Amino acid sequence: MPAAKQPVARKLPAPAKSTKAAPKASAPAKPAAAPAKAKAPLAKAFAEPKADKPAKAKKPKLVRDSFTIPKIEYGVLDELKQRAAKLAHPAKKSEVLRAGIKALAAMSDSAFLAALQAVPAIKTGRPSQS
Repeated sequence: MPAAKQPVARKLPAPAKSTKAAPKASAPAKPAAAPAKAKAPLAKAFAEPKADKPAKAKKPKLVRDSFTIPKIEYGVLDELKQRAAKLAHPAKKSEVLRAGIKALAAMSDSAFLAALQAVPAIKTGRPSQS
């Protein structure tokens, strides 16, 4: 077995011999550095605009929500995901739900009302542990 390596001793810098010179040298350096930092944002604010860049399209804000859904209807979501995969267009649950929302929005009022009446109302909130 090789012998354990001993830690390497590091040389520390010698302390400054003149205590009066150190505070004077460091004291003026701090105020000089602060205005330099303050000037940088001002220079950017008053700088001429660069060449016209195409405006970036803003991403839509996303909203997270939770809801209660019967297990049978939750299973239908999985079937719809598998159906989309067979059609060479894999989809996530959120994409399937969003497509359903778009389909409902495109319906006439009478068709939309019929679709709503076909869905039974359920109790809101978290399901019981049974």
